[in-house]
Amino acid sequence: MSGVIVTNPPKADAKDVDALAGFGVATVSEAMGRTGLLGPGIRPIQQGVRVAGTAVTVLSWPGDNLMIHAAVEQCGEGDILVVTTTSPSTDGMFGELFATALHRRGVRGVVTNAGIRDTQELRDMGFASWSRAVSAQGTVKATGGSVNVPVAIDGQVIRPGDVILADDDGVVVVPRERARETAERSEAREAKEAATRAAFLDGQLGLDRYGLRETLQRLGVEYKTCEEYEGERS
Repeated sequence: MSGVIVTNPPKADAKDVDALAGFGVATVSEAMGRTGLLGPGIRPIQQGVRVAGTAVTVLSWPGDNLMIHAAVEQCGEGDILVVTTTSPSTDGMFGELFATALHRRGVRGVVTNAGIRDTQELRDMGFASWSRAVSAQGTVKATGGSVNVPVAIDGQVIRPGDVILADDDGVVVVPRERARETAERSEAREAKEAATRAAFLDGQLGLDRYGLRETLQRLGVEYKTCEEYEGERS
């Protein structure tokens, strides 16, 4: 497998990345029309952590972390490393030593469609990590791949410089040219949810706030007393 290492790709503006960091993954995905999620299989190794950064992408051979070593050189302040493989792999391709090198360069975290190991050490050093698997299985460094090329996880394309946002709910990718728009829409969505939260605290029901009683009626859902329901069943 040959490959390419692309240097200095365009990135989302840092101000827009920081703005997106103020919102949850669910909010941002909803703000983009329920898109961008990398799927429920990518899970955090820690809890209570949210990070946002610009993607440095890696396409590796399964069971081979050579291209992660190559990617470290391309990483800088505010980046998030995104690692995929050419076919499914759960091997522990990333661990504490990689995290040490990346932390030194200002990288905010890692997202991988493969495996992570040294999870306790990663938590202890505060290096945010999301993966499809946790595995102590080691890897080799023998096969070429690519860095900073478009990759895909669960059907979502991630390009170098796109925004990666990750929290306890999972991971979402925001195309770099949509970062500012998505931050603005996320802010509007949060304001709307705050109003709804206040209404619920005041006792209003979702059935009334969202006009769902009419929906139930249109779908033919009926209200019956317990006696009526039991009488019809007997």
